[in-house]
Amino acid sequence: MPENLISIRVWGDFACFTRPEMKVERVSYPLMTPSAARGILEAIFWEPQMYYLIDAIRVVKKGSWVSIRRNEVISRVSLDSAKTWMKNPEKFVAIHAGGGAADGTQRNTLALEDVEYIITAQVSLSELGNRSGQNLNKYLSEIERRAKQGKCFHRPALGVREFAADFQWEPDPQAALERRATELREDRDWRAIWPEEDLGLMLYDVFDHRQRSQGFRWLTAEEIEQALTAHTVTATKPRKGKRKAGTGEALPRHEGVLIKPQAAFFHATIRDACMDCHPERVKIITNTPVEE
Repeated sequence: MPENLISIRVWGDFACFTRPEMKVERVSYPLMTPSAARGILEAIFWEPQMYYLIDAIRVVKKGSWVSIRRNEVISRVSLDSAKTWMKNPEKFVAIHAGGGAADGTQRNTLALEDVEYIITAQVSLSELGNRSGQNLNKYLSEIERRAKQGKCFHRPALGVREFAADFQWEPDPQAALERRATELREDRDWRAIWPEEDLGLMLYDVFDHRQRSQGFRWLTAEEIEQALTAHTVTATKPRKGKRKAGTGEALPRHEGVLIKPQAAFFHATIRDACMDCHPERVKIITNTPVEE
């Protein structure tokens, strides 16, 4: 494997990689999306000086379809309601769900049960990292250390937050696929897991990888003052009362590009239990292409 590729094996009892065309009730893709894979890796480790590009997703367990019907809340607690509860708890009106309550409704989820994947991703320095002289090997070592120790910023999830994912570091994704296939299957033929299939259009990501490569972070108070003096950072919309004295110049708040969500899709194909996901090898389809 190239030095900047990492592999993480993830598994869980349930998964739901929701199709965006479904409006109310959730219906999962038959396989993890690159967007969900990136979310798992960023839950383990992420810094604005680096970013992930999903290279491939290997399937150890396809999982089986399962239908889950549950009571969900359709109302939200407003800030005013929370303040009322803090001052006068007896006046607080709770949200009720289930049993025919007005604030709840029954919804069905078509999810996957008992899944396992091996995510291979390319780790690269963002433009912020290159400008600050960061060392890519430092981030690669940090990702490996955290994955081996089971550390994460927040618990990774398989599509939706309630379906938690376990994870483990794998130095060789293909060897790990064959090892797990041998452990799970008596015939020891890992190609029989998912030999070849055209999955059609699949959600790739909601944030363009070319924009993510620039990095993004909020500036500290000291950096804001330095930026105002040196005029090195492009000004953005200021908060109330945050303008440079005597001028109409807006106060800079961040460095990098604030990315707007834009759904992108690709034609997903499984070959020998592996889905190729690298943007240089698959065609990304968007409604409004991002300028180069």
